[in-house]
Amino acid sequence: MQFTSRKDKLHLPTVSSKVAGSVTMSLLSYAVDAWCRPKPFLAFGHCHGPRRVYFRRDTAGSGKSSDVSAVNGRNIKLPTACATTTSAAPKLSEVQMQELFRLAQRADSPAAILAIGTSNPPNCMPQDEYADWYFRVTKSEHLEELKAKMKRICDKSEIKKRYFHHSEELILRHPEFLAGTIPSIDTLDITANAVPELAAAAARKAISEWGRPASEITHLVVGTYSGAHMPGADLRLASLLDLNRSVQRTMLYYHGCASASSALRVAKEIAENNRGARVLVACAELSLIFFQTPDESRHDTLVMQALFGDGGGAVIVGSDPETTIERPLFELVSAAQAVIPKTEHSVCLKLSKNGMDYHLSNELPMLVAENMEKCLADACRPLSLRGDWNDLFWVVHPGGRAILDAFEECLNLKQGKLSASRQVLSEYGNMSGAGTIFVLDEMRRRRHDNHGDEDLIKKCKWGAMVGLGPGVTVETMLLRAVDA
Repeated sequence: MQFTSRKDKLHLPTVSSKVAGSVTMSLLSYAVDAWCRPKPFLAFGHCHGPRRVYFRRDTAGSGKSSDVSAVNGRNIKLPTACATTTSAAPKLSEVQMQELFRLAQRADSPAAILAIGTSNPPNCMPQDEYADWYFRVTKSEHLEELKAKMKRICDKSEIKKRYFHHSEELILRHPEFLAGTIPSIDTLDITANAVPELAAAAARKAISEWGRPASEITHLVVGTYSGAHMPGADLRLASLLDLNRSVQRTMLYYHGCASASSALRVAKEIAENNRGARVLVACAELSLIFFQTPDESRHDTLVMQALFGDGGGAVIVGSDPETTIERPLFELVSAAQAVIPKTEHSVCLKLSKNGMDYHLSNELPMLVAENMEKCLADACRPLSLRGDWNDLFWVVHPGGRAILDAFEECLNLKQGKLSASRQVLSEYGNMSGAGTIFVLDEMRRRRHDNHGDEDLIKKCKWGAMVGLGPGVTVETMLLRAVDA
């Protein structure tokens, strides 16, 4: 299949070949220095190095010479004096100055993932032992039918094991976590420290792989719903990593399982519009926030206890990679977001007197099956992508077996196209937003190593990353494998 995309040429500045005149190098140097140097009184982010600025003299039409500055294909008319003198500063209007400076801040190439890191807490629980452990810890072993039901859910989940921050000892120290009659949101006090620490463990791995010092990170984007504090996990994480005090932080709360996709969308915009920016994206979640005793009246509470695990993921995003140090993995070509109509009550999380009350509709797989193809088609349309869905590699959030089955069926995907997502689900469960970063890491390994799925993954140049969040919101990012 031939993919056609305007993004293929984003990194190539377009300059007319019809050059009727030239300017001296001194003028060009002056232009680069005067127009592209970051101004301390303007909050335009970071500008590391001059942007390429091209000039040509256009004598067509009126017969009068005029000059044009072309930056990434955008032409800006400059005064004639700019080409006729090298001793005086060009007299640009305020609008011209602002436009040149704005264009100078833009990167030449699409944003790319430059490094990936993941982390998990130390407590590992085999899935086939979880129902017994859960009903014992919650003192609910007398609910034999409910326990048998949970065992069936665990058996069908295709999950082998999960990792947790909480342990039996921690639960026993906090009986209020289990007694619905005792109001408590103490779980949030535990997550206030544990979430940034888990994110920091993943971030340190990403920074080490990146190969540059943490002090060169210019922006930080953090996603979590395992907390409700101000200042938030972003400030604590910046401190743990010893980032610069000037690092620009963005905190994304309550994006659910789409938090990594949302954070990467934000990071893409930052990297492509702040030349030289390096964005650390970190997501971490703890299932402790909705740990509770089994409720006979709510089937979804059993599903959540059987499905969710704890994990942290981090990636570093940047444009125009330093090829001597940085090794881009996936280009973030295009991002899209869509809301499935009339589904605002299908995935819900709210703060209650007993902590976080999470609701997950059993209709979610059906909603995926009925709406996903349209959401993906709308996301691909601006890039003129053509072909079969099997011509893409897939980084799908591992929300659960039923969701992956519905995704696979509605797109008529070949068996094995979602192997990276199923592998992460099997080894870790649903880690909410962090799970998407784990799938990215697994996809990177599968493209590099021999997993026997070359036709399904390695030969695919283009891919799609998909996350589902409250709304129901579908976050889509079209990817291009740099190793392709």
